Amino acid sequence: MAIAAARVYAEGHRLRSLWLNDPNDRAVQPHQFAWIGMVDPTPAELEGLRVRFGLHPLAVEDALCDHPLPKVSVYGDQIFVAARTARLEDEEIVYGETCAFLCRNYIITIRRGSARSHTQVRRHLEEAPALLDRGIAYVLYAVLDHIVDGYQPIVDEIEEEVLVIERRALDTFLSREDVTHLFNLRQELTRFRRVLGPMEEVCARLEHLHLPFLDASVRPYFRDVGDHVRRVSSAIEGLRDVLSSVFEVSNLFEQQRQNDVSRRLTAGAAILAVPTAVFGLYGMNFESMPELHWRYGYMVVLGGVTVVCIAMFFAFRRAKWF
Repeated sequence: MAIAAARVYAEGHRLRSLWLNDPNDRAVQPHQFAWIGMVDPTPAELEGLRVRFGLHPLAVEDALCDHPLPKVSVYGDQIFVAARTARLEDEEIVYGETCAFLCRNYIITIRRGSARSHTQVRRHLEEAPALLDRGIAYVLYAVLDHIVDGYQPIVDEIEEEVLVIERRALDTFLSREDVTHLFNLRQELTRFRRVLGPMEEVCARLEHLHLPFLDASVRPYFRDVGDHVRRVSSAIEGLRDVLSSVFEVSNLFEQQRQNDVSRRLTAGAAILAVPTAVFGLYGMNFESMPELHWRYGYMVVLGGVTVVCIAMFFAFRRAKWF
């Protein structure tokens, strides 16, 4: 069985390990509770847990879903909680799932596709008996807080990428790769925001649940997790606004560049129009033309065209068309 750890606790201290594969292992006493952690269990292993601990079939069915949305379901004296873990790989946010079954004096946590284990959470609680003595409700809070703490680094890393590209957009024009990267980040943030909404609802409902094994003193802690989720959600909204502004600034700079090019082309065409008109006129084969037989006619016409072109160049330059 894919068991990360299964231990029995009482009064904030670890008593022993719980051997799920041993049918003779004695049950957990009323004043004790067990925390069973599993990683990527098979359907058969989940069915074994359902039979041994009397888990509700619908809760087990939810736990078998590939990508369950964050949710809280109450089945009599049992609670099923599903949360989404997240990590950033390159420019993609990869999601995993963590499910928890709470019933009487048991809490069963199941991780799927998550790179962050609960070992650190368990060690922290075992080193703080006063916290662990609050029972399975505080264990659930610690697990959810651990999951939500993994959200903020994702937003921070994306923010750093966006700020780098934003500064580059002020110095030079964004390449196609930069625009594609920004678009992909915007899509990932939009998907991430869809996960955070249900996660807020999970924390709000846990705060107001009234069940015998949920210590009332732990409810404010779920509100704290919800506040963390809302802060991440607000940061994502701010990042999406920054991404939109980067796109707008990039478009404005591109339009400005096109306008500059158009002005230069227009000024150059106007300057070239003078010699084109004059030389085209004198290229016509007519006998009676002004100064056609004058000794200095060629130099005068050429000099006049040159002076006019130079004058037009400086006029356009003063107008900042060059």
